[in-house]
Order: sequence, then C-alpha cells, then structure tokens
Amino acid sequence: MRKIALITGASSGIGKLSAIALAKSGFDIVLTGRRQAELEQAAHDVEATGAKALAVVADVAQEDSVEQLFQFVDRTFGRLDLLFNNAGSNVPSADIDALTLAQWRSVVDVILTGSFLCSRAAFRQMKLQTPRGGRIINNGSVSAQAPRPGSVPYTSAKHAISGLTKSLALDGRKFNIACGQIDIGNADTKMGGRMKAGVIQANGDMREEPVMDPQLVADAVVTMAGLPLAANILNMTIMATNMPLVGRG
Repeated sequence: MRKIALITGASSGIGKLSAIALAKSGFDIVLTGRRQAELEQAAHDVEATGAKALAVVADVAQEDSVEQLFQFVDRTFGRLDLLFNNAGSNVPSADIDALTLAQWRSVVDVILTGSFLCSRAAFRQMKLQTPRGGRIINNGSVSAQAPRPGSVPYTSAKHAISGLTKSLALDGRKFNIACGQIDIGNADTKMGGRMKAGVIQANGDMREEPVMDPQLVADAVVTMAGLPLAANILNMTIMATNMPLVGRG
C-alpha cells in the first residue's frame, strides 16, 4: 500500500524534486502552492513516475485555506503519512531599519505561520488515523543556524522553525508522530542559484559561493521519510561542501 505525502511549496525547486523522488520511493503525492499552472505541471511530472499526484492550490499563510487543504486530503485518502513543510518566502536584503512591517509579515506568515498551520492540521490527522502516526519534515535552511547580512525576517523565521521542530518531535512521541528538520545550504535552484553570481559576506565582501545539485536534497528528504517511525533524523544539514557556513566571516 502506497503512503501519502503532502508537500508545500511544491510547484518548483526543492518541493517539486522532492515530490518526484518521494513518488519513486512509494508515496502518492499532494502538491500544494499558489501557482496553479506550475503546480499542475509538477503533478504531471510526478504522475510520470507511476504515482498518483494531485495539485491543490492553497495559501499556507491562511488558516481557512490550510483547513480546506487538509480536509481534501482526508476525504481523498483517509490518511496522511508525511508532511514536508517546504513553502518559503523572502524579501530583498536590507538592514532592519529599512524593513516594513508588511515585508516582515510576508516572510514570517509563509515560513513560520504556514508551517504551524500545516503542522497543526497534520498532527491532528496523524493522531486520529489508523494506524496512528506519521512524519513531519520542516525545511529549516542553514539560515536556521547562521544569518546572512540583511536577512532579519528570513533568519528569524527559520530559527523559529527549529523550535517548532523540537516541540513537535517532543509532543508527537506519544502519538507515533516523528518530526525532523532539513537545513539546506546553497542548492542550485532559482532561489539558491543566485549564490553563483556573488553574495555579500559577513565581512562586507561580495563573493561567489559554490552550489550543489538540488536533486541531492530531494534524495536526503527521501532518506528522512523512509525511516520507520521508531527512528527520526531530528536535524540534517546538507550543503555545498565549500560554502562558507562553517568558519569565521
């Protein structure tokens, strides 16, 4: 029997690649995001693996939208085995005094509130279903460990994801719900690929940074998802080997 996975931010990049990789490993997939055409194309690519794939437009920052999404999953499949909280958002680099409240909220609402709302709904489903339990994987980013210059909203939200992950890992124990976090550094996606053109370093220099194949991230997600629920990768960091995360800047 195939398992059921729900992936947010699934229309492109890490989300789409993870959907395809999970489908190949035995999951049927619900892909969600805000761009209908891209979502439908991603679902088509997942179905090419032989898996069932459903594209559902939803805004993870909106409670009603999330509740409707999870009600759809329950009606369609009757259970949920994996939630990958992957949806993200960012604003241009700026010092905190140049940021507006709207910019702050646009990032925090998607990354943190979205992960909270989806995790709450998934936790509820996993707690009640038979057999009970499931797994939640949060995309923490290496920004959950160390900031880049001018990244207050993104870094704050990603640090908060680490707290969410640990709390869910603790609270989920008695319900057979595992929660882990994958911190991704410099994957060659639309968002991460800009590192190749040069980014500001902690000392103010502009420097090109190495990137890695994003397929490696999708494979890592499959590794986390494939564990029995009695085991959990609480934190995994996957990064381009030579990116300047480890060291002094």
